[in-house]
Amino acid sequence: MLTRQGVHERMYACTFDRVIIRFRAVIHEEGVVVIASRKEVAERAGVSEATVSRVLNNVGPLKEQTKERVLAAARELGYTPSSLARSFARRRSGNLGVIMPFLPKARLFSAYYFSEILSGIGSMAREEGYDLLMIFRDADEPLDYSELFRMRKVDACIVLGAKEEPGELEALRMLKREGHPFCLINQHFEGEGFHEVDADHIEGSRQAVQHLLDQGFRRIAFLNGPPAYSNSRDRLDGYTQALADAGLQLDPTLLYEGNFSRRSGAAAAKAIAGQLNRIEAVAVANDRMAIGLQQGLRELGLVADNMPAIIGYDDSDAAELAQPALSSVRVPFFRIGEIAAAKVLELQERNDSEPADAVIAVKLPTELVVRASSVKH
Repeated sequence: MLTRQGVHERMYACTFDRVIIRFRAVIHEEGVVVIASRKEVAERAGVSEATVSRVLNNVGPLKEQTKERVLAAARELGYTPSSLARSFARRRSGNLGVIMPFLPKARLFSAYYFSEILSGIGSMAREEGYDLLMIFRDADEPLDYSELFRMRKVDACIVLGAKEEPGELEALRMLKREGHPFCLINQHFEGEGFHEVDADHIEGSRQAVQHLLDQGFRRIAFLNGPPAYSNSRDRLDGYTQALADAGLQLDPTLLYEGNFSRRSGAAAAKAIAGQLNRIEAVAVANDRMAIGLQQGLRELGLVADNMPAIIGYDDSDAAELAQPALSSVRVPFFRIGEIAAAKVLELQERNDSEPADAVIAVKLPTELVVRASSVKH
């Protein structure tokens, strides 16, 4: 029906998975006036904007009840054909990519760190109707993460195990320049403005060392991971901060480096055993190295009463089973994975016409868990 202002209403019909919905749009002579937004539909249906988009695009597995709620909300609000046309125009793979390092002979999926983070990512991806596509990168080959988007293999991606080296950094910069939705977990690149989800490793490490200081230990060694990982640098900062707060100077001869594997912890045991006249306690950057250190010291003939106090990091399932049970810093890896997946999927649903979101910089708290390994005899 036309009005004096030259405005009239029309009814539109769109078909989604054998369900027909009619949408009402108010049409000016100049074009379409948007009555409802995807956000309003999401709020009405009680779901995320990403879920609304997937229902309207028919992407990924979705519960029938969820589809019905979204379609009903869209009908009630008069979600306009112009918005729907934009959704249909976007070609989607339905995949959330997870880029991981390829480590020969390493059982990544049995590692607590990777298994917990992947479980969190997978849980959120499933809830949002996405499949996971695992991509293993080879450190010896050129990195081109952007190709995954150009080939439409993924709609968004999460990068695990990134480290600070030229090839990796340039590949991530390319993703950012081309505007692809991606997020890093457990890695920070200073000044780059990448989206990141992590834990507060400086504070976690500081608390671990403070616990050892509270036990009366003063000669505390530190077994860290490679410095190419920002979490290694963060844990070293926390270690240094705790010593400084106690009025102690950093002693470089008490710093050791492994590669986060149990084997590297066992290798460090030989060096540490040779300085037990100086070393009273050892803070270790992850549980696998800490357990390797315990095993290595036992193999060298040390009994529990002669071992230095040891505290790990991660609070993996194995920490409670270690002999003695390993004190550790609990990191919410599952939650980190969930948040990273949710945030990166929100990024990829943003319209090109919408302003860029602020940089994602989530940092979750850690928790100290004290067990027998760090208690003074």
